Amino acid sequence: MNLMDGLLVTLLNTVVCITLPKVLSVITAKGENTTPSTPAIPSPESRGEIAGVMDAA
Repeated sequence: MNLMDGLLVTLLNTVVCITLPKVLSVITAKGENTTPSTPAIPSPESRGEIAGVMDAA
């Protein structure tokens, strides 16, 4: 195997190693449920106040 064959194989290997995980993640993501889930326990709305702290006047 000469230098050009080695460079070609290295370049091909680099491209496959970079793109294969991305392609696999896209394929597996399409199989998952894409609807957002609602929280089981809704949190109360924050009014920007800290309970139990008195204002310094």
